[in-house]
Amino acid sequence: MAIQGALPVAFGVVFPNGAFALGVEAITDFETKRPQLDKDSGLPLWAVDVIDADPEARGKAKSVKVKVAAEVCPTLPDEVPGLPFRPIEFETMAVMPYVDDSGRRPRVAYSLRARGVKAPGAGGRRAPAKDAA
Repeated sequence: MAIQGALPVAFGVVFPNGAFALGVEAITDFETKRPQLDKDSGLPLWAVDVIDADPEARGKAKSVKVKVAAEVCPTLPDEVPGLPFRPIEFETMAVMPYVDDSGRRPRVAYSLRARGVKAPGAGGRRAPAKDAA
């Protein structure tokens, strides 16, 4: 049996030291300029800019984007006084491997996806979604 599609993965496996959110923005289709939709759910995709809290992460591994499929823009957890970033956890994460052939040599790369965002330790509660404006 061949594995097809994204592989489910726990947040702690991807970010064992935690993660910090910088911001969130809509993902638009380059050609049509319309919102890009998730192929499985049909929901719009949002990109959350994330910094990996792993002190040994370097280069491209230090800053990543996690795609979140949601009807409205996910609201990031509140800022924590004294921290320059917002601690964050992702719900229902998945990893999608693909071949990146944009460089000199093709390499295996990974796209991170999630179904929601929440504050660390928030249990099953999701961060409330922003009102559609």
